[in-house]
Amino acid sequence: MSDDGKKTLGLRGGPRAGNVKQSFSHGRTKNVVVETKRKRVVVPKPGGAKPSGPGSVSKGDPSKRPAGISDAEMDRRLKAVQAAKAREAEDTARRAEEEKARDEERQRRRAEAEAKEREIKEREERAKARAEEDARKKREAEEAARRAAAAPAPAPDEQRSAKSAPARKQVQEPRRDDNQRQNRGKGRDDGRRSGKLTVNQALSGGDGGRQRSLASMKRKQERARQKALGGAEQREKIVRDVQVPEAIVVSELANRMAEKVPDVVKALMQMGMMVNQNQTIDQDTAELIVEEFGHKIVRVSDADVEDVIDTVEDDDADLKSRPPVITVMGHVDHGKTSVLDAIRNAKVVAGEAGGITQHIGAYQVDQDGALLTFLDTPGHAAFTSMRARGAQVTDIVVLVVAADDAVMPQTVEAIAHAKAAEVPMIVAINKIDLEGANPDKVRADLLQHEVIVEKMSGEVQDVEVSAINGTGLNELLEAIALQAEILELKANPERAASGAVIEAQLDVGRGPVATVLVQNGTLKQGDIFVVGEQWGKVRALVDDKGNRVKTAGPSAPVEVLGLNGTPEAGDVLNVVDTEAQAREIAEYRAQAAKDKRAAAGAAVTLDQLMANAKADENVSELPILVKADVQGSAEAIVQAMEKIGNDEVRVRVLHSGVGAITESDIGLAEASAAPVVGFNVRANASARNTANQKGVEIRYYSVIYDLVDDVKAAASGLLSAEIREHFIGYANIKEVFKVSGVGKVAGCLVTEGVARRSAGVRLLRDNVVIHEGTLKTLKRFKDEVAEVQSGQECGMAFENYDDIRADDVIEIFEREEVERKLD
Repeated sequence: MSDDGKKTLGLRGGPRAGNVKQSFSHGRTKNVVVETKRKRVVVPKPGGAKPSGPGSVSKGDPSKRPAGISDAEMDRRLKAVQAAKAREAEDTARRAEEEKARDEERQRRRAEAEAKEREIKEREERAKARAEEDARKKREAEEAARRAAAAPAPAPDEQRSAKSAPARKQVQEPRRDDNQRQNRGKGRDDGRRSGKLTVNQALSGGDGGRQRSLASMKRKQERARQKALGGAEQREKIVRDVQVPEAIVVSELANRMAEKVPDVVKALMQMGMMVNQNQTIDQDTAELIVEEFGHKIVRVSDADVEDVIDTVEDDDADLKSRPPVITVMGHVDHGKTSVLDAIRNAKVVAGEAGGITQHIGAYQVDQDGALLTFLDTPGHAAFTSMRARGAQVTDIVVLVVAADDAVMPQTVEAIAHAKAAEVPMIVAINKIDLEGANPDKVRADLLQHEVIVEKMSGEVQDVEVSAINGTGLNELLEAIALQAEILELKANPERAASGAVIEAQLDVGRGPVATVLVQNGTLKQGDIFVVGEQWGKVRALVDDKGNRVKTAGPSAPVEVLGLNGTPEAGDVLNVVDTEAQAREIAEYRAQAAKDKRAAAGAAVTLDQLMANAKADENVSELPILVKADVQGSAEAIVQAMEKIGNDEVRVRVLHSGVGAITESDIGLAEASAAPVVGFNVRANASARNTANQKGVEIRYYSVIYDLVDDVKAAASGLLSAEIREHFIGYANIKEVFKVSGVGKVAGCLVTEGVARRSAGVRLLRDNVVIHEGTLKTLKRFKDEVAEVQSGQECGMAFENYDDIRADDVIEIFEREEVERKLD
């Protein structure tokens, strides 16, 4: 019974004797449970209620007590229960006393701390009052000394004059000081100050030429007047609206509140934050500090930096007519650039690689005193994004369709872009001078794409032109002018400029250059602007003819110099007030783009990450590095590369950029075992030498057809070859022989085709394949032969297989590897 855990007591007795179980748990005694064969009774613990009922038992009634339990045993058990209960009561009383003692100790310490804090506070207040009293006495003593040092009292007339002109007295006092200073300085050669300049000398004008200003004297008189009226007037607290971003430096917060930095640091330390003036705090902490100093907080976020961009609606009175922006679109080699050349009387197409427009060209044409801005978009499928970008900034779309070629896939794509941009369309049916030209077929094909021309009772204007002969060009310009007049295009040239980047490139000698189409306002030389993730100051403006201009109005395409980096084609340009604003906006956009790319590249869950890793194990990659002359071309090439590949192979663009191929590009290509592709750019001398030393391949292209075809061919080389089987013969097993040293040999008859020693074989039993392998031997009579023709008998033995039977069929086949190509 000495254990604290549960203990079972067994009772002696016959078959009818039961077991008595008594439980002790941590000093607490439960009821005594007596189990017999027939019934179960409960003995109550001492001090509790007596059990009642047929199963109850007590000490005083031996007849009702369970058999086998004597009075002594019952007394011993009750005493044990009472002792356990007494120990429990003692433990409870001891714990209560300990808890009471701890509470008293805590209260005593708290009272001591509060008393100490009050004592420190009272000491500080007494010291502050003593310092103020000393300062007051010192000021009174200085005032009395200055009055005693003054000249004798003037005559009554002079007193009245002094009362009417107190400023005159203020000017005369320094003069008396000068006399005293001269008297003190007698005996010196030059009257210069000797020794150090003290505070008293500076205040008393003891340096020979210093005088108190009139404002200082007025402040002194005002303080004296306030003192005479009953004390100094308390300055009114200026409540400020403090703009607090998501994170702010302590010193910057103090400057915005116009408070002292040590006071702000002290307030933070009282809040439990041990920081200095150069550390950063979050927005919530800054809000507590601002409210502590009695100011109002204005929460701002990083995105608020773009609020400085002017988005005010223009007044109708300020709007003036602007030239229309016409985008020439259509299928490749349908004559878009040739039509534009004929209008401009220029030869742009002669300078294009392969006669194909590779970039978006922006030109301005003077047509009978009216300016027209043309955008020439590429026709190749890889430049879809560039052509769509041209439709986003345009007012009128001229759809060029060749009369001898009708509607093509990129013509349909151009129609879709024009409809998405919700701009009017003019159809120019080109090449009508060629044999086989059929303009009516073009008009009929356009009906399938919901483009109904005027000659088909529709609303879309159509003009038949010939870029070579100049036929119909005047009618085309008249149709454009009519459409522009209907649109009533207007803009405000007096506001800050805004526009869109048509193209951007990194020019050697000029740096980053962007072709910008001004959409609203006037862009001037010296303007500070932000465009996408870049910013800059307009260093120079160059028009489409290569002339430098000072300003560019609405609908004017110009080249802008002065950027700090190459922007993306399609970015919006906005003029801002200061360079700091432009830099802040550009940094915010760059960080936002970086976060977005990081979020897009990260797997959402671990399962997705594992699935992506497992999928990448079965995919072969062709890494390449792309450098182009303009940003739009680089973007279009990257999109074309992403479309190359299938489930087994894909092209991965490690890096794409604008400008010449540099040594760092070669280093990246070498580390990734990737070729470098240059589109209308070349590698500099150091990059070429590094590429030759490290064995990095550099390929140059000027036509995107060739670039895509070569990359597709290289990616096709990563595809595993396709295995094709050709059945060349069948043989029936007539008899099976056992040959020592060889094993089982099948005596066969070639029933069809031919049996070759180098071919693969399959063993068929009841038309079920039971083995596939190669032949170990092929004999004709006793000679090893290379092949056996149909109708002849031979002996065959399988490599590492002996389970062959008569009447089995042997199928002979050959495998052929066929190279695969990407579609």
